[in-house]
Amino acid sequence: MSKMLITGGVGFIGVNAADHFLSKGWEVIILDNFSRKGTEINQAFLENKYPSGLTIVKADVITDQPVLDDLCNKVDVVLHLAAQVAVTTSVTDPRSDFDCNAQGTFNVLEAIRKSSAKPTLIFASTNKVYGGLESVGVDEGERRYSFAGGLKGVTEEMLLDFHSPYGCSKGAADQYVRDYSRLYDLKTVVLRQSCIYGPHQMGIEDQGWVAWFMIATLFNRPVTIYGNGKQVRDLLYVDDLVAAYEACIENIDTVSGQVFNMGGGADNTLSLIEFLDFLKDDLQMGVEYSFGGVRPGDQPIFVSDNSKFMKATGWSPQFDTTKGIANLLEWLKENKDKLEGFYS
Repeated sequence: MSKMLITGGVGFIGVNAADHFLSKGWEVIILDNFSRKGTEINQAFLENKYPSGLTIVKADVITDQPVLDDLCNKVDVVLHLAAQVAVTTSVTDPRSDFDCNAQGTFNVLEAIRKSSAKPTLIFASTNKVYGGLESVGVDEGERRYSFAGGLKGVTEEMLLDFHSPYGCSKGAADQYVRDYSRLYDLKTVVLRQSCIYGPHQMGIEDQGWVAWFMIATLFNRPVTIYGNGKQVRDLLYVDDLVAAYEACIENIDTVSGQVFNMGGGADNTLSLIEFLDFLKDDLQMGVEYSFGGVRPGDQPIFVSDNSKFMKATGWSPQFDTTKGIANLLEWLKENKDKLEGFYS
């Protein structure tokens, strides 16, 4: 039986990953500091569904190095998801952002380097390491931005330009993970993730906008659109992301030491305005919204070119936005009573 450590494992992506690998018969150890809103809901979900095979440790990747050292000696794979995840928060509190994303990842790497088990490491990086993509240029249409020059998506050859404290901290961690593979012969993979969405996503204004717009509507909360609403993101359903994690493990000899972009790709893009219209016209959800100023570090458009990872592993997204958003809405409605205390 294989064993996995998931840092940040009761967060949105973590709970979906834990659910998937537990269902496949893996033993899963979750390390989480429980600072994120809604983690108790995710904990209860996992513990009720999996009375065995699951261990949850309340600890912090920043301060609890001995715990990390111990756990990394017990597992075959580390899925490192623990992070500060909002650009806006990084701007207001850059030190905490650095501590969590850069120092925390360094601590995980050191635990793996010193361990006898030498587990595989999959690191969740971000498309924000590419900054505003000023070198590409952007065309403004009636309802969305597009890349100038007909570019369909961003490849891993794009120059890095971190452009915010969040970009800096995740970018530093991204490069540490890559270099530890080269220097210490560790098996590591970096996935520069785009906009991930799906069940268990308890979005807030500055992070998780797909879920946040839907949650705000369910609880009659107004939404602020920062900028003109033409910003475009490629949306990747969380089950597809977890399948990518599994593909990394299954193809580790091929993908080790590499960095991959990971998003919904050109076939799964929406601007904020288009998403609001989809909620109104297709899901009969009328969102009350107003406009605010552009937030620092906000990319007008990002679309991931997944071709490098697809070629290396055979993986491809299986959920289009229509199906994925419907699944998220179903989960939100089913769990509305549990979420009410956070949003009402």
